[in-house]
Amino acid sequence: MRQVALLRGINVGKGPRVPMKTLKSLLVGLALNDVVTYLNSGNAVFSSPLAAPDLARSIEGELEQVFGEKIPTLVKTSAEMAAIAESIPSEWGSGDREQTYVAYLFSDIDRPGIVSELPVKKEFMNIFYTPGAIVWNIKRENYNRSQITKIVGHSSYARMTTRNVNTARKLAALCAEVVLG
Repeated sequence: MRQVALLRGINVGKGPRVPMKTLKSLLVGLALNDVVTYLNSGNAVFSSPLAAPDLARSIEGELEQVFGEKIPTLVKTSAEMAAIAESIPSEWGSGDREQTYVAYLFSDIDRPGIVSELPVKKEFMNIFYTPGAIVWNIKRENYNRSQITKIVGHSSYARMTTRNVNTARKLAALCAEVVLG
């Protein structure tokens, strides 16, 4: 089964530096197959018969051993990634006029009510919950008014990992690709 690992907080700011070549080797060493990394933000697609929670624990353990610190890792199945990507309105994008992001949720905060808990001004953005994620779209002129940056101070922020809409769609597509062996 195709799955994706989303590493949280790497290669940005003061976060740990995880080269994608090293990540790929680490995942291959865990007996994961057909490993493909995407961008430098901690995205890896692979095949494995193991359950997502077991994979997340194994990957986190190996990352901690190699890099000396805990790196939260979320594993989603190809079906979950496809459902999240399909929930995003096709006209939503990221560019000069708007920004669209997907915050993938760890299971302990994955609930429909999470959106109402966030300290954002929903009247200046489109935001919704879909199982496994929160998706938002903000027109550039409303970015500051939306107060989206306040999400960083919310208690749930450490239990989500965010990707832009282009990355979310690409990861879903990579999960769907048939691996020819």
